Amino acid sequence: MSGETDWDDVWELARAVLENGAPLNLTDETRALLLRVAQEVAISKQDAEDALRSLPAATTMLREINRRIHDGSWRLTDARNQAKKLREEGDFDGAQQVMRDVLSVEVVPHYREQAKIALENLAGLAQVHATGRLNPNLHDRQQLAALSLRAQRGHTLELTDDLRALLRRTAPTAAISDTETEEALRSPEGAEALMGMILSRFRESERRFLDSMYQMTSLRDSGDLEGARQQMRDVLAVEIVPQYRRMAEEQLRGLDRLLPGG
Repeated sequence: MSGETDWDDVWELARAVLENGAPLNLTDETRALLLRVAQEVAISKQDAEDALRSLPAATTMLREINRRIHDGSWRLTDARNQAKKLREEGDFDGAQQVMRDVLSVEVVPHYREQAKIALENLAGLAQVHATGRLNPNLHDRQQLAALSLRAQRGHTLELTDDLRALLRRTAPTAAISDTETEEALRSPEGAEALMGMILSRFRESERRFLDSMYQMTSLRDSGDLEGARQQMRDVLAVEIVPQYRRMAEEQLRGLDRLLPGG
């Protein structure tokens, strides 16, 4: 992981020492790294400094740092996947509880912050679903999904100016023309159908891309670069959603660089 947390160096150290059996050399640079990352995973500065006084204790601390990073990452990823599934089924309470469960056990500040953000977003989407009122701070398609679920459960769709603007923003991302969009926006029924089309296209595109990525990776790793490239060409032959076309093109360019002379 890089960026906010910048844990790549400590991961490399843990791999070398804990997995490959290399000795832990407590240079000034390594001490500084362990001291910094220990505090980032909620080990106190005093405890970290105490651990750095001996090689066995420092190694134990490195193992604990690695465990907290690994477990927190897995826990948050699993929770996000569960929450997404529940949210898409309309179980906003269940989705929020998944994130509360993370917060009840997680100690790493970075993962706690991510879980809190996810929980706030889910609470906001629950409000959109309950009231039909949009929130400018939430993800466009997730709000459309919440409104679509609301409409499916018998609530009348109110074609407000905010909803019109949201549909005009999101329709092009699903390769829906301005003409089609304006036609749909003439009635609540048309707007509901437009929401369904946008969401359906993204679901289909995501499924197709992920399936092709799995096949592509398997073929690439087996040495069949041409077969791997064909997977992405097959996506591009049918894909119309711009985001997924760009992603497939990027993967294809990456594979092209692996070819002799690429």
